[in-house]
Amino acid sequence: MKIQKQLTEKIKEAMKSKDVLALKALRALKSAFMLVNTERGDAELSDEEELKIVQKQVKQRKDSALIFSDQGRDDLAEPELAEASVLEQFLPKALSKEEIEEVVNDIIRDIKAEGIKDMGKVMGVASKKLVGKADGKIISTIVKSKLVK
Repeated sequence: MKIQKQLTEKIKEAMKSKDVLALKALRALKSAFMLVNTERGDAELSDEEELKIVQKQVKQRKDSALIFSDQGRDDLAEPELAEASVLEQFLPKALSKEEIEEVVNDIIRDIKAEGIKDMGKVMGVASKKLVGKADGKIISTIVKSKLVK
């Protein structure tokens, strides 16, 4: 089922259960989808594009929470993290570091990457292959560690 259809069902559930926090996060995600649809002229989004939108929304909330925490504003950080966890239900299960390393090793072997100069090629393939399954920072760190050796 497309994420946007799942989102509509989750909004209905949140409204029925009067879950204000979840409703706020879900409506923000729906707004992000609507914005992209409007920009594109209502062309249907691919599954990969939908995942990228959800990832972006989750990342925004986690980044905000980190900033709030650094400033000692845990009262503002907690709702951001809670909203991020609500939105993460639309993402596929995240891979472990070992699983990401395995995928990166396969990519390096397949494209015959020989050093740090090939990092862009590896990152391009890895980012597409691991969309929604791993954070870009983690992928970048692993790719860099594998190519520097």
